[in-house]
Amino acid sequence: MLKLIGEVIKYEGRMIAIVDKGTKIITGFECEFLGDSYNLNFDNKEEFTVSELMNAEQVGNLNQKLLEQAKRKIIFNQVEEFHKLFHQREDFVPGESNLSYAGKIYDKDEMIALTDASLDFWLTAGRFYKEFEKSFAKYLGVRYALLTTSGSSANLLAVSSLTSPKLGDKRLKRGDEVITVAAGFPTTVTPIVQNGLIPVFVDVDLATYNISADQIEQAVSDKTKAIVIAHTMGNPFNLDEVMRVAGKYNLWVIEDNCDALGAKYNGKLTGTIGHIGTSSFYPPHHMTMGEGGAVYTNDPKLKMIIESFRDWGRDCWCPSGCDNTCKKRFDWQLGQLPRGYDHKYTYSHIGYNLKVTDMQAAIGLEQLKKLPMFIEKRNRNFDRLKNNLKSIENDIILPEATPNSEPSWFGFVMTVKDGDKISRNRITQYLEENKVQTRMLFAGNLTKQPAFEGVEYRLASDLKNTDKIMNNTFLVGVYPGLTEEMIDYMSEKIIEAVGYAKL
Repeated sequence: MLKLIGEVIKYEGRMIAIVDKGTKIITGFECEFLGDSYNLNFDNKEEFTVSELMNAEQVGNLNQKLLEQAKRKIIFNQVEEFHKLFHQREDFVPGESNLSYAGKIYDKDEMIALTDASLDFWLTAGRFYKEFEKSFAKYLGVRYALLTTSGSSANLLAVSSLTSPKLGDKRLKRGDEVITVAAGFPTTVTPIVQNGLIPVFVDVDLATYNISADQIEQAVSDKTKAIVIAHTMGNPFNLDEVMRVAGKYNLWVIEDNCDALGAKYNGKLTGTIGHIGTSSFYPPHHMTMGEGGAVYTNDPKLKMIIESFRDWGRDCWCPSGCDNTCKKRFDWQLGQLPRGYDHKYTYSHIGYNLKVTDMQAAIGLEQLKKLPMFIEKRNRNFDRLKNNLKSIENDIILPEATPNSEPSWFGFVMTVKDGDKISRNRITQYLEENKVQTRMLFAGNLTKQPAFEGVEYRLASDLKNTDKIMNNTFLVGVYPGLTEEMIDYMSEKIIEAVGYAKL
């Protein structure tokens, strides 16, 4: 028997017990004897030799570390019990339960991870933050992924990075044009305006709700420098044509991938084909960390620029808590600063502070493990809903996947074919009254929004389909929290709503 005094470790058979003041057992862990050492079976396995365990000088430090892990284990067990008691989903009651269009899906793992990070009390970017950036980049198959505060912040960083003087002649300058669409979420486009650039709006196709590929090239002018568009509702846009036009005219491409994480085009993940991709981790999205987003790229120069804009605009690339990574911290001469001015306080961009906390990243790591399951469930719900709604195809345009794509559906978008005969608003009113939550396709037509009054933009063509979306389109959810029973109820109510809405 191995027995140490104080806050001790006791070896009894195959169990190591942490003992508080020699009497009260706090918790125990399996222990395997390895000849001259004991392998203590924690989540992060550690090995201590017999002599280390017996050495009185090391007992205090050793037991303090073990005691901390033991107490964390106790807290985690309590969190798991709390989740079981207070965070279970209620049973679905047709007509009484609200069917949200989206929502967060989580279990005890996210709650324990959040607790683990909060016990560190690091608060800002720490061990979970670094691990998430590494794991997310690996999932995407890109070299760099940078966490930020939201998908909107990710788009702001992506566009702003292209204005950097470090890009030389390829930098975007005020008055340059950027091809985009007006049928989408505003913060795909607002970073263009916020950087003094001119959005050039191209119409979209109905059914896919993505940019009309045959209109992209005709939108190019001698001022055009970039293409910034989103994969609408998880449905990839025509990347073949976008990248062909971009290559021909030497344009930057930013993929707003906030609604499409996990989608593929020609077998490759969206967000990784253009120069920069962005993601959102807001609760309705494919995975969540509450508030949060990411920017990703394979270009090392763009990575450093994005990081600079995110981290106050500083020129230094040292991680938080590190100094002199460049080995010449007091040997730089930049701008009109004196030579040797501290590189950590030298700023090369008009930047922001757009970092997330370690607690958010801890949640994200657990969500990332579930992402394949989330995507599979979304797509299964989409397929079931579409199959259920075939009977109304004469009245409603049902969504279609873009050719050569494998969508990761964010929602189920529908457009009334003839708004003079069927009222979109009556459909959504009926659905809401029957507990089925609906949404518009975001801003409808951004040029009609009050925020765009007085904003300079150019129309590459008429926005006929964009206007139709504004007047006749709505969507419902397919998120993983919806069961087959819920999808079938939703289908029934949509069919009823179409009949109700006929004028």
